[in-house]
Amino acid sequence: MRLECGACVVRDWSPDDEADLLRVADDRAIWRNLTDMFPHPYTTADADEWFAYVAAMPEPTHWAIELDGHAVGGIGLELGEGVFARTADFGYWLGKLYWGRGIMTAAAGVMAPWAMSHFGLSRLESAVFAWNPASMRVLEHCGFQREGVSRASVFKDGRVIDRVVYALVDDGSARRSTPTG
Repeated sequence: MRLECGACVVRDWSPDDEADLLRVADDRAIWRNLTDMFPHPYTTADADEWFAYVAAMPEPTHWAIELDGHAVGGIGLELGEGVFARTADFGYWLGKLYWGRGIMTAAAGVMAPWAMSHFGLSRLESAVFAWNPASMRVLEHCGFQREGVSRASVFKDGRVIDRVVYALVDDGSARRSTPTG
């Protein structure tokens, strides 16, 4: 998959991205805004585990954000199951050197509607830690609506903090049928 996003490209991860991934992902400022599934420090072993994980996916749901031929971040979703089959958790991260340049807004603005249509979703959810207003602005610029605050729901970096929940809801036109059987 390859989506042109103006300021960047969203594309499949490749093991060739390892040096770029290690260069940008090993940053406490990035780790601080993500769940603990994203390790810190970010090691070669973590990168190898990541590439094995994405290679084993039947259909990719996590992609690299590329700028000038280099992977500078990631974007993806976790598809829901059962009664949440039309919902996915949407998330992203970007190397600190690239913050404030509109790259993430460009990537998320193209990726969110593509993912909804491609996977037949009616809803993308994204939860942002309360200390990350820049990520909230990205979501708002991309049409996500703030739905509420889960107070004191996250323990990160030694603190209990709020989580702000955003969602992008489809009007139904992107849904595809699910096979039965």
